[in-house]
Parts: sequence; C-alpha cells; structure tokens
Amino acid sequence: MLQNKILVTGGLGYIGSHTVVALQDAGFQAVIVDNLSNSTINVLEGITSITRKAPIFERLDLRVKHDVIEFFKKHDDITGIIHFAASKAVGESVKNPLLYYENNLHTLTYLLQECTARNIDNFIFSSSCTVYGEPDSLPITEDAPVKIANSPYGNTKQISEEILKDTCAISKLKTISLRYFNPIGAHDSAKIGELPLGVPQNLVPFITQTAAGLRKELSVFGDNYPTPDGSCIRDYIHVVDLAEAHVIALQRLLDNKNETPFEMFNIGTGKGSSVLEVITAFEKVSQQKLPYKIVDRREGDVVSVYADTTKANNILGWKAKKTMEEALASAWEWEKVVRSTT
Repeated sequence: MLQNKILVTGGLGYIGSHTVVALQDAGFQAVIVDNLSNSTINVLEGITSITRKAPIFERLDLRVKHDVIEFFKKHDDITGIIHFAASKAVGESVKNPLLYYENNLHTLTYLLQECTARNIDNFIFSSSCTVYGEPDSLPITEDAPVKIANSPYGNTKQISEEILKDTCAISKLKTISLRYFNPIGAHDSAKIGELPLGVPQNLVPFITQTAAGLRKELSVFGDNYPTPDGSCIRDYIHVVDLAEAHVIALQRLLDNKNETPFEMFNIGTGKGSSVLEVITAFEKVSQQKLPYKIVDRREGDVVSVYADTTKANNILGWKAKKTMEEALASAWEWEKVVRSTT
C-alpha cells in the first residue's frame, strides 16, 4: 500500500515539526517545505531521531511563485497539504503589517493555485482563535462572530479563511481550518520543541529562557485587565495534543467524512489560565523562582480567550489529554537540553 504523501509547509517550525512527527508515527510520508526564517535545519535531525524515518525536505520560500510551481512539478504525488508557513507574532504584525500580508496571504494563494491545477483536494489550515477578536462571551464556540481583528496577524487569518471558503466554492477542495489557541510544551523526548530565533514573542519560551538565565526578567504585559488577577487569560494547549488534531483532521478529509467543503474546529483545552497563573504553575513544576515585572499593555492583545471544544470533541473525535503542568515541564526539559548544547 502506497503511503499518502503529505506536504507540511513550515514543517521545521514549532507546531509543524510536532505535526510531522505525528504524521510519520501514523504512517504518512511527510514532505517538509521551510525557508528556515524561524527555524533551524537541526529540527530535521530531531524529527528523524524520534520517528526513525527521515522526512523529505525542500528549503523553499513560498512567496516565490515560480519556486512553488517547480516544487509541485517535482513532487507531483502530494495527496494533502497542512499549511503552517506563516508569520505569527501579534506584536510584530502591528509593527510590520506589510510583511504579514505578503507572507501569510501570497503563500496561501500560490499553494491553492497549485491545488486547483493539480487536483490536490485535502487542505488543513493553521488558523487561530484571533479570528474571533475580543469575544462577546466565553467559552468561544465556532458560531461566535468573526469580528474586526485586533492585529494584522489576526486579520491575515480571517482573510485566509475567506480565501479558502471561496476556493472550496469553485473547486473540489476540501478544507478544515483548525482555530487553535495557545500552543505550549515540547515533545516528551526533548528532541524537538519551541525554539524562537531572537527574542521570544510567546509567553512560555520567554519564561523558560528567563528561568535558564538567558533573559534578565519576564515582562507581564498589564495587570489591570478585567480578570481575577489583572493579567490576560488564554487557553494553553500542549503542542503534542495539537499536532494530533491535525492528523485526525487530515484523515477525516482523506476518508471523505467532512460534512461541508469548508469546516472549522476550535482546538484548545476549554480552560483559561492567566499569565500570572502560568508563571506560578511553572515555578511549581520547575522549582525555579521566576523574576518578572509588570509593564504596559501590549497593543493587539485581547483580554480573555478560551475555547468551547465540544465540536472538535464530538465531530472530530479529538480531545486534549495533557495538562498545563505536563506542558510546562516538557518545555522546561526542552529548554535545558537547548542550553546544554549551545
């Protein structure tokens, strides 16, 4: 039986690499495209070590249309795409919106042009809870209105979903958009994890780098939000659980079990945790006292976001299994491995 060959764009990135592991463990052949703008080639070795199978890798910038076309000429047996290749930092998108519109929208358009030309019908999109903006009520269901985005990053996710819906309407494309919340943690092997280049834009790698002594202190962006402790609330999901959701969603499309050409699912734990609660939990699992200071609010941040995961639980048959403590412990183990090898 021939393996399904699945293109994973941004497959050496944080979520992409964990999804490649989950794919290969499930018997798929992963083909990774990555331009290494926010990852390193060493991740390939980690994936291969975990799965005992080397994925195919092509270094490619998906913003270059000619190179995208040539890639699909070379790899003409792709049966599905999981698309992660996008810039993803809220704060950075506010400062450099044109980078985000170019990188996140052009790449998607070029991929979909090849999908329609080559009858590649199965597409998993890496979306985000940012499409909901500041929610009217919590937890957020998939029926919540898509509001004006709080950041260019969030706007690119909204626009991307519209592009996908429009493409599904005029082609055989089947798409599942996974709107996930805040991924944290690392693979239990500590062979892959979150390794941002430069200053981290996400909370947990900044926490672990601070605990490791790489950063002087952690900045908490605001303690005067209308939440129990004044800090922002997010739904933090273990990246291994998140990766598994992509494989389940892909299999749904391959088995033609989707109910409509475009489906969307919230992927989270269903529980909100504040920034200060995450800090306290990390201190407990790591036995490290974390220096932090309260600073001004960050532009583009919403107050509180956490998922209603009923649809993903019941229709996809997926549910988050790992705890916040497990995620933070794995992130800390990964950080210690990184520091010991640099």
